[in-house]
Formats: sequence, structure tokens, C-alpha cells
Amino acid sequence: MDITLPKDPQFNKYYTKHCKYLKLKGLQPKTIEAYARALRRIGNYFDGQIDNLGQDQLLDYFHELLDSHSWSAVKLDLYGLKFFYTNILKKTWEDIPLIKPPKTISRKNKKNKGQALKRKIRDRHLILEIFIVS
Repeated sequence: MDITLPKDPQFNKYYTKHCKYLKLKGLQPKTIEAYARALRRIGNYFDGQIDNLGQDQLLDYFHELLDSHSWSAVKLDLYGLKFFYTNILKKTWEDIPLIKPPKTISRKNKKNKGQALKRKIRDRHLILEIFIVS
């Protein structure tokens, strides 16, 4: 999907304002770049007409995006569009319940499982030592 700036003049006004708001909200530089890239990509997909997108249009966009990008990119585009709608257009945002990445084991759970495995190995090793020494 194309991430160049669309040629539509109204979109360019929105995009400029969007970038200003991103900086003024104190977001991190990588977040600013990701949200700006998201808006350009969405703008290209909808020929610059992004101020009144419906749920079916968004469903098509995010479905197509997922075919070529990671879940991370899909979420960043979603969050960038949500920022645009709530801060620039001053519209209420209704979450799209259809966009949910697959469940994965969190780092905390991985760490806990890893620690439990280490304890199990240590305990078995200790039992083995007691058996050998006896």
C-alpha cells in the first residue's frame, strides 16, 4: 500500500493539522511517524476522502492491510486513524470490534513459565543428587 502524500488539497490540510497535533500531544517521535504514515496510507487507499469513513469501508481497508502487513501495522493504522478522528475531526470514535490480533503468551506469562520450568529442573536435579549421594 502506498504511503506517499495523496494529492487531495483537503486531505493535505487535514494531514498538516494531524502532524501538528501529534507533536503538541507530546507523543514519541516513532509514534508520530507511525500515525502520520498510517494517515497517508489510509488517505491513499480512500483517494484522500477519509473524513466520513463507514465501518464497511474500514473493514475492507484493514482486511487488505493485514494481507500485506503485520498485526502491529494494522493496530498502528487503527490508532492513527482514531487519533485523527477524535483530535482533528472532533468526532466520536467507535471501536471496530472486528480488529483483534491473535492471542499470544505475554512476556510475563513466558517469564513465569520459564521460572517454573527452572524450579522443576532444579528440584529434579536436587532429588537426583540426594538419590546418588544416598
